[in-house]
Amino acid sequence: MKKYSTALDANFPNFLKDLNKIISIPSYFEEDESSYPFGKNIQNVLEATLEICKNLGFKTFIDPEGYYGYAEIGSGEKLVGVLGHLDVVPPGDLKKWDNPPFEPIIKDGKYYGRGAQDDKGPTLGAIYALKTLLDCGFELNYRVRFIFGTDEENLWRDMPKYVAKEEIPTIGFTPDSRFPLIYAEKGLLQCKLTAKNESNMIFKGGDAFNSVPSSILVQNTEGLIEALNTLNYEFIDKNGEIEIVGKSVHAQVAETGINAINRYFHALKKSGKSTKSGDFIFENLIGYDFAEPIFGEVKDEHSGELKFNVGKVEFNLENEILCIDIRIPVTYDKELIVKKITEKAKEYGFQYKEHDYLKSIYTPLDSELIKTLMSAYVEVTGDTVSKPIASGGATYARAIDNCVAFGSVLPGSPKTEHQPNEYIILDDMKIAMKIYMKAFEKFKD
Repeated sequence: MKKYSTALDANFPNFLKDLNKIISIPSYFEEDESSYPFGKNIQNVLEATLEICKNLGFKTFIDPEGYYGYAEIGSGEKLVGVLGHLDVVPPGDLKKWDNPPFEPIIKDGKYYGRGAQDDKGPTLGAIYALKTLLDCGFELNYRVRFIFGTDEENLWRDMPKYVAKEEIPTIGFTPDSRFPLIYAEKGLLQCKLTAKNESNMIFKGGDAFNSVPSSILVQNTEGLIEALNTLNYEFIDKNGEIEIVGKSVHAQVAETGINAINRYFHALKKSGKSTKSGDFIFENLIGYDFAEPIFGEVKDEHSGELKFNVGKVEFNLENEILCIDIRIPVTYDKELIVKKITEKAKEYGFQYKEHDYLKSIYTPLDSELIKTLMSAYVEVTGDTVSKPIASGGATYARAIDNCVAFGSVLPGSPKTEHQPNEYIILDDMKIAMKIYMKAFEKFKD
């Protein structure tokens, strides 16, 4: 790897320069006046990434409708797919960022910016890993196609378009999780619970189904501040409005965050104000990590517990709406989960409506793909202790067969996706890129 390391060090400044270009584009979903399906900024980042790839020697293609693009290099029948997404979650509360989220900065060996870890940094890292390998004289006898999605953080309307129209890779990976690799991913169910609003309250909060809300701004009501103080919940008094403070994490580990929406309804309930949403949350979520009053104990050996997150809330003139993200263990039936939440929601006057669903995936540990990727990881890191893991995350590994999530976060390093001050550790990224280089070597027939 010494030759690779030298070449990678030489290429790394170019990687960072190109990463700056795409991080600086605020590519979260917006409905705007453009003709693009997910907004002009997402189209801009797709075009910018393809331009980077073209300059690196790849052949590029962009879907005329703007749903996806890809960059390809090499020749042969075998096609290795690397699937990454260029959309990001919204930055959330900007006051919680030490630096503007779309103005990347390097500090203390860390690269900060929205998308640095999820998933622009790892995707571009894999591209530069292959570029560096080719610079070192490696000859491909297969094709590598980097497939760029644009709706991963929302409804996954991009990958079905690709699958319907384009060549499907023989094997693949997505650099959108952690090492050594993910062999199982929980089912992802997103739903909306809707009930008639009889509270005379109008507000909304939260950024995305799949993020634990870091704050919510609400009107001060009688007894609310006293209740927040009694519960020892952090808040900021803003002269008639109250900002309730939480801690944002990805919904796949919702129990490790602090849900500001849940805290608001808990305090509201304690102050004597009753709402359908408040009763539902207070009785089924407060004091419980995994919504046990709704589902009972739901977990399995492969993928652990069911995860439950109220990501957004809206009270409008007509309805109360809760937007919920559920991660279902791989051995559990979706319909059983739907039945239980539908029945529970009905008790509070809510109607259940599915928003999105992605089925779970499971790749046998003795598959050729897993053995190949694990050997690449072990050869570069020397780590024979870390084993393939199951995840609550939903990655593009679900989009095609014979695909797994592979990196880029190293064991023991923090996952900062969806959080303020999202970052990657630069030395870790270099190791990840070496692992990808070794994997591309091993894909050679």
